[in-house]
Amino acid sequence: MKKILILLFITSFSFAQTPKPYGVTPTADQVKWHNMEYYAFIHFGPNAFTDKEWGDGTEKEEIFNPTQLDCRQWARICKAAGMKGIILTAKHHDGFALYPSKYSTHTVRESKWKNGKGDILKELSAACKEYGLKMGLYISPWDRNHPTYGTPEYNQVYVNMLKEITTQYGDLFEVWFDGANGEGPNGKRQVYDFPLFNKTVKTYQPHALIFSDAGPDIRWVGNENGFAGETCWATINGDKLFPAYDKPAHLNVGDEKGTHWIPAECDVSIRPGWFYHKNEDNKVKTDKDLMNIWNKSVGRGSNLLLNIPVDNRGLIHENDEKALMDFKKMRDTYFKNNLLTAGNFKKDFSKDTYDITLMKPQTFNCFVVQEDIRYGQRVKKFYIQAKMNGEWKNLTFATTIGHKRIVYFPTTTAKELRIVFDEAFAKPIISNVALYNTPE
Repeated sequence: MKKILILLFITSFSFAQTPKPYGVTPTADQVKWHNMEYYAFIHFGPNAFTDKEWGDGTEKEEIFNPTQLDCRQWARICKAAGMKGIILTAKHHDGFALYPSKYSTHTVRESKWKNGKGDILKELSAACKEYGLKMGLYISPWDRNHPTYGTPEYNQVYVNMLKEITTQYGDLFEVWFDGANGEGPNGKRQVYDFPLFNKTVKTYQPHALIFSDAGPDIRWVGNENGFAGETCWATINGDKLFPAYDKPAHLNVGDEKGTHWIPAECDVSIRPGWFYHKNEDNKVKTDKDLMNIWNKSVGRGSNLLLNIPVDNRGLIHENDEKALMDFKKMRDTYFKNNLLTAGNFKKDFSKDTYDITLMKPQTFNCFVVQEDIRYGQRVKKFYIQAKMNGEWKNLTFATTIGHKRIVYFPTTTAKELRIVFDEAFAKPIISNVALYNTPE
C-alpha cells in the first residue's frame, strides 16, 4: 500500500458520524477483556506438597493440607500489583479438584484441609468480590486420576464438572482450556469433545471468554515466555485452528486479515516452574524481567497472564510478593508522567497528518498508541517522527498497534512530533496516545 499520512481520530472526540468497522471486530466482552491487560494465574494443588510440576494422579488426598491458606491474601497482593483478575487451576492434570466435586473422589473433600469441609473456589470467589477483581478458572481436560478417562463417559464427567464450576461461583471472565492429553489410569487417551465443552461454558457463563489453542475467544501466544510477536494481529484464520495446534509461530503473529477476532494471551510464570518449589524461592523474576515481558505482551497488543505459584502454606510467597510490588513501582515510574496531558500540547488536524506540538521542548523516549479496536485492527506499519533543527527525523518504526503498542527509542528533546502510517487497511482510528521520558 502506498505510504500515507493519515488524520488520526481521538475517539474521546465526537465523530460527525459513526465510523464504519473494518474487517472482523471484537465482541463487547472481548473489548472488556482487552482493557484488563494484566491478571494472575494461580497454580495450586498437591504439586505444592510433592514438589512435582505434573502430578501423576496417584497422590494421596491427605497430603493436601495448606494450614495457612488465605485467598484474601492472594487477592490483596494481586490488587496491589495492579492486576485486574485471578484465574485459578480448579483441576490440573493430576485430577485433584480444589472444590468438592460430585463427580470425583480426588478433591479437597477427601483431604485433611478443613477436615474435608473446604472449598477454595468459594473462598477465592468471595475474596475477588471483596477486592474488586474478576475471577476465571482453569480446569484441565486431562485427568490422570479419574477411572473413566479415555472413554466416551469421561467427556460427560468433564462436562458435569464444567457445569459445577460455571454455576456455583459467580460470574467468570475467562475459562481456560489446554490441549494436554496423555494416558489415564486405564492406559487410554481421551478424545476430547471441545465443541460440547465450549457449548457448556457459553450456556452457563455467556460472558466468559474461552481460552485455548483454538480459541474460540482467546488464543495461546505460542510460547510460555510471555512474548507476543513484534507483529501481532488480534485476528487469525480461526477455521485453521484446533486444540493442541502445532504451529506456535502462527499463533504468535496471527493473520493480518484474519477471519476471526481471537487475540493472543501471553502466559508466563514468575518462577521457572508453574507450581511452587522451595528450591526456586531465589529464582523469582525481577522487576526488570517483568518489565521486559510487559513491553512484549501488553506493549504488543496482547494481555499478560502472570502465574504466581501458591506455596504449601496456601500463601503467595514473600519473594513473589516483593517482585510483584517492585514491578508495580517500576511501571508507575515509567508511565506516571504522560507529557501529553491537557493543556500541555496542541493537536493540528488541518493537514493530512496528526501533528503534536508541545507547549515547550520536552525530553522523551517512549510513545504509547492505541487503536479503537471496536472498529477493527487497521494499522500494519507506522513510525514516529520528531522535528529537530527544522527537519523531521525518524525516531522509531513499528508494525501492528491493536489494543496498545509501546515503543521506545533513543532519548530525544523536541517540541514537535507526529505519527506516520506506512500501511493501514483503512483510515486509522486512534483512541489514545501518550508520551513518556522513562528511566534509562
